[in-house]
Amino acid sequence: MLPRCKSDHRGALGKTVAFAYDRPRMDSGTPLIPIDPLGLTLARFECLAQSAGYSPDQALQAYRRVFREGSGHTTRGQEWARPSPGPIQSQLVEDTPEGPTVKFLQRVAGVAGTPLADRIGLEELSVESVLIPMIGRLGQRSYTLCVSSQVGCALGCAFCETAQMGFIRNLTPAEIVAQWFAARHLLDRRYEIRNLVFMGMGEPMDNLDAVLEAIRIFCDNNGPALGASNITVSTVGRIDGIGRLASFVTEPGYRRLGLSVSINAPNDEIRSQIMPINRAMPMDALRSALLEYPLRPGGKICFEYVLIPGINDAPAHADELAEYLAPFGKWTRATMPRALVNVIPYNPRRNSPWPAPSETQVNEFVHRLAQLGVYVKRRRTKGRTLMGACGQLGVEQIRSRRRIMPSLGGVPIA
Repeated sequence: MLPRCKSDHRGALGKTVAFAYDRPRMDSGTPLIPIDPLGLTLARFECLAQSAGYSPDQALQAYRRVFREGSGHTTRGQEWARPSPGPIQSQLVEDTPEGPTVKFLQRVAGVAGTPLADRIGLEELSVESVLIPMIGRLGQRSYTLCVSSQVGCALGCAFCETAQMGFIRNLTPAEIVAQWFAARHLLDRRYEIRNLVFMGMGEPMDNLDAVLEAIRIFCDNNGPALGASNITVSTVGRIDGIGRLASFVTEPGYRRLGLSVSINAPNDEIRSQIMPINRAMPMDALRSALLEYPLRPGGKICFEYVLIPGINDAPAHADELAEYLAPFGKWTRATMPRALVNVIPYNPRRNSPWPAPSETQVNEFVHRLAQLGVYVKRRRTKGRTLMGACGQLGVEQIRSRRRIMPSLGGVPIA
């Protein structure tokens, strides 16, 4: 018989969920309870734990131990099932004054939902995540965790390493949260994670059900307990996904969730060349959707602009971009616009047709935007040499596995 639990949230995910129980396995004499806490909010975990014979208080303590201590053991000498990524490969990408930038890989099943014990002889895939150090105002070091939402990506952006893999599969909520769990509890040291950004492998809006569920888990006060203001969802400009996210942030507790849009061009002609999504969802339609997006007072939408030499870095491009963003307001000493432009020096992917821009090129572009009243910052590049920087995540071994190209509403975009 399947235990049934009422979901603790509304919307597209707000429906009754059934979970099948396998026979508990034994690992070195320790009974394994087949309930994966990493894929559940506390409310759903408590419901399933009660079905396994645990009281709400026992479930609460077990849930807290998993997330706060990295321990799955219960008071009965049993253990909750957790995604076991197998060997976690971590690599120091760059040692900066702020601290080490670390890229790590986790293994997941080739087919979502395959139990670890059943994976023998089956294909496994790698998921990349990056820990980025930062120093706060009080001089304390913390980390931003860049997580992946898919293995590969279907959207084919010309400058992105992940796009060269094609789309393999979506990650489950548990596999997304497992990236935080690994960074917090399984690597060779304990990393203090303050911010989390969905800017790793994949397009979050193409796996939005799992992404929103993972955000609920990340924000659970008895779990990772991240604030919504410390989480940012990035998109290439999926207007349908932006609309769904707009509904999500009106729910209590999520209003401060960050939104970042990869704009990367000042006009449709250039953007369609480097970002096929623009052929189906052009810039004017994207801007209209973003102008209607519900921001908290003082909130901003971040526009990511990857600066590619010879493609989108001319002074005229800065002028066009400033004009495009004018409806969001101008930055002055007295006013703050609803848009922030984050200029990112291009990090060349493998076999890239373009080089990285020079410091002079980046600084001149940023300076011109600022002169035009654009609220602009530049991102410092970390991890470029060892393919750990923005736009460089992608697993070489599975790039040739298969390539699935998308279509949007019958309109091919590649």
